[in-house]
Amino acid sequence: MAMISTYRVFLSVVLLAVAVTAQAQSVLIPSPPEIRATSYVLMDPLSGTILMEENSHERLPPASLTKMMTAYIVERELDEGRIQMTDMVPISVNAWQTGGSRTFVKEGTEASVSDLLRGVIIQSGNDASVALAEFIAGSESAFADIMNQQAQLLGMKDTNFSNATGLPSPDNYSSAYDLALLARAIINDYPENYDIYAEKHFTYNNIRQPNRNSLLWRDPTVDGLKTGHTEEAGFCLVASAKREDTRFIAVVMGTESSAARAQEVQKMLNYGFRYYDSEQLFSAGQQLLESHVWGGKSERVQIGVMDDVFVTIPRGSKGDLESVVDVDNIIKAPVETGQELGRVRVMLGETVIVDEPAVALLGVPEGGFFKRLWDAVKLFFVQLFS
Repeated sequence: MAMISTYRVFLSVVLLAVAVTAQAQSVLIPSPPEIRATSYVLMDPLSGTILMEENSHERLPPASLTKMMTAYIVERELDEGRIQMTDMVPISVNAWQTGGSRTFVKEGTEASVSDLLRGVIIQSGNDASVALAEFIAGSESAFADIMNQQAQLLGMKDTNFSNATGLPSPDNYSSAYDLALLARAIINDYPENYDIYAEKHFTYNNIRQPNRNSLLWRDPTVDGLKTGHTEEAGFCLVASAKREDTRFIAVVMGTESSAARAQEVQKMLNYGFRYYDSEQLFSAGQQLLESHVWGGKSERVQIGVMDDVFVTIPRGSKGDLESVVDVDNIIKAPVETGQELGRVRVMLGETVIVDEPAVALLGVPEGGFFKRLWDAVKLFFVQLFS
């Protein structure tokens, strides 16, 4: 049976391999508020923790929330350098004739990627969405294929897109949870473009239109993302807000009015910020401890986490967290960078809220013949008398 060494570490910038004992305190949190919507979810985009939900995986028509994926694809193309904000996009008859909410682009003219992206996000322009889809993929149907591939990469298991606009189609559906995942990706992956989601107005072709997300006017901490409405979908909203260092994403689908969707999302956000905090415990590549390596060029290996580690915890409970690192008692060279050597666990009381691999931050190659031979002899006696 493999032997394990256990280390306890402080949850701070400097980590010490000594025990931390926190005096547990009771944090009182009420039940979440009642939300009048067909489906909803409240998520911390850093930790991925879900704080409240109802029917969050039910497949429903997303209406113009579809355009979040359209915008995400555009932002990905910008990030990878395949298109530029200043590129001019030809407006086809097909894009010009698209009904519903519009940016009012004109057939036979050109519009910049920057203007069309704002038309999609702020004005919810169906014509702008189709124009960008055709520019990137050649046709809207080909663009929908890209949208679905991206949805799979993001883990959106209850989503399928058949168009770039969200206009009614039986093959265009998503879920509150999947849309929270998408909002999370928009915020975390392309922060350089996220300010667009907070813009309250956009003028194109001398027509000034407001952002339909009324929370941008009512709550100064709200900075995105998107509204949607069709008769079939009802009134939908994905919104995000940041207060101090904590951000939450709220999604409602199938509310009864534009006022109701804003009201229900506001209730969800207020609940999250009132009772929970988002905390970063460890940074990517942060060393937690060192451990002995047998038969290596180096006798020590640095052990830590490869990715940032975030948690969502009741407000005021950070001092009650306890971190434990379980590491293999015997580590033999060669050790590869990123090789799992144990587990990092963080507990709040009796509940494990983090369980991540403890990995080698730097590899340790095998030592020379005599080093390996000598370590093998020492290890034999260590195991014999342990």
